[in-house]
Amino acid sequence: MSSTMLVLGPKLWVALAALTATAAAVARIGRLGHGRQIVVAAVRAAAQLTAVSLLIAAIVASLPATAGFVVLMCAVASGTAARRITSGTRGWWAAVPIVAGSLAVVAALLAAGLVPLRGIAIIPVAGILIGGAMTATSLAGRRALDEVTGRRGEVEAALALGLSPRDAVLLVCRDAAAQALIPALDQTRTVGLVTLPGAFVGVLLGGASPVEAGVTQLFVLVGLLAVEAVAVVITVELVARGRLRPAEPIPALAG
Repeated sequence: MSSTMLVLGPKLWVALAALTATAAAVARIGRLGHGRQIVVAAVRAAAQLTAVSLLIAAIVASLPATAGFVVLMCAVASGTAARRITSGTRGWWAAVPIVAGSLAVVAALLAAGLVPLRGIAIIPVAGILIGGAMTATSLAGRRALDEVTGRRGEVEAALALGLSPRDAVLLVCRDAAAQALIPALDQTRTVGLVTLPGAFVGVLLGGASPVEAGVTQLFVLVGLLAVEAVAVVITVELVARGRLRPAEPIPALAG
């Protein structure tokens, strides 16, 4: 059985370039405003994956190096989420839901013996969970702050009725922020019917049986639901407590 689902060679690089150009062109023609970002993201992904591919063998052979790489993943994920959520100096708070949501689950899995204490096992699991926490944090934070900004009149009215600042913010932003869970929920509901996600395909191509691949994918999906739920709840709480604030703060919530 081949260990890859793609035929490596010059045609693959031509296809990647064509897909990148197509995505950027469509975004520009459709006036989505992300044409340049698509190209930059594709180039960065190529460079970063090349670097990781060259270093991964050395990293997974050492637990300290593995731990350092996991910390790096958390730092990059936190910085990315912070930029998406707010331009203020409090963006570093985005690290809290990402670390709490992902590393707590990784630590629990290691403690239970479900994930072996080896770099080759820790890095993929941690990467998947940290990525899910980053996405959920970014989406929840943006939706929550957009609601607080767009419905500031309702927030001020709630304050006038005697609600605490935390409760007034939660009243308008919790439901919107909860929509950050929709992608993970849809992926879990439709797995096997619409898509065969990466973990399933990877394990299957690695020589495992379809049953083993299915169990692995189920573990990943349920783990992501847990991690993202924790990340969303913490993100909403940070917004409600003023740790993550909109670009134009509401005077009544200042202080």
